[in-house]
Amino acid sequence: MYFSVPLTLFLIHDYHMHKAGFVNIVGNPNVGKSTLMNQLVGERISIATFKAQTTRHRIMGIVNTDDMQIVFSDTPGVLKPNYKLQESMLAFSESALKDADVLLYVTDVIENPEKNMDFLEKVKKMAIPVLLLINKIDNLTAASPKGEGSDVLLGKIVEKWHTLLPNAEILPISAKNKFGVDMLLKRIKELLPESPAYFDKDQLTDKPARFFVSEIIREKILLYYDKEIPYSVEVSVESFKEMDDRIDISAIIYVERESQKGIIIGHQGVALKKVGTESRKALEKFFGKKIFLSTFVKVDKDWRSSKKELDNFGYNPE
Repeated sequence: MYFSVPLTLFLIHDYHMHKAGFVNIVGNPNVGKSTLMNQLVGERISIATFKAQTTRHRIMGIVNTDDMQIVFSDTPGVLKPNYKLQESMLAFSESALKDADVLLYVTDVIENPEKNMDFLEKVKKMAIPVLLLINKIDNLTAASPKGEGSDVLLGKIVEKWHTLLPNAEILPISAKNKFGVDMLLKRIKELLPESPAYFDKDQLTDKPARFFVSEIIREKILLYYDKEIPYSVEVSVESFKEMDDRIDISAIIYVERESQKGIIIGHQGVALKKVGTESRKALEKFFGKKIFLSTFVKVDKDWRSSKKELDNFGYNPE
């Protein structure tokens, strides 16, 4: 006779053998949080460009083994908000302080440690393990004052951060070159609590496919346009039709002004065509399928300051 055993019994039985937890990555803009996230997850989950404020959402990347699940979260860079979009971005970063089992605070060798002290004070008061990561140590030589060795500069940086966050463990890393990343991952595993998995073991992220389409298109815009244009842009996927051999995608690029629309499209549509071509190539690599991509440009005046529009674009951190 066949007996059905509830899944909860297996979870209780194996509870002491399995580790799982939320490891949230926070820090100021352009210190390498997204690059680190991609290295830790082993997949290209977060936009990582040379420009600041590229991450706008809180993005989860999930690492699974037989006896462990690590749920990493990449967050927007901490900044003083000037409009509602940046208020939402800061809310995503602050939410990462509330549900973390381990917090990764990322800085680098040139950042002023006392930048955004209000946020740093919140980190200082946290009872969970905090790992302070000094990123980009491959740039130490260039950052060192004349006549001062890189080891001396690193020592000064560590000493300063130890004063600001005395309870944090400090680890020098280079996310770009993968230096210290394996050591960091080992330490995270040691700090994780015992727990059953929070997500299915075959799940890579909490975001749907449409989200990564919009992020990939937005990344190309960040790379190919200057000044304010990339920060005035939002991408919405209007249709996503997946078939056995291909995916048909239609996306709208929103800007705030008519003049920005003209810049995005370019003379005779050349600029938009380049964005579409590069986005399609990246999407084909991401999904492993042939992509048919259509892009359109529309004006949505002051969308960055409209709560209704921000909610429509998924910027509600709740």
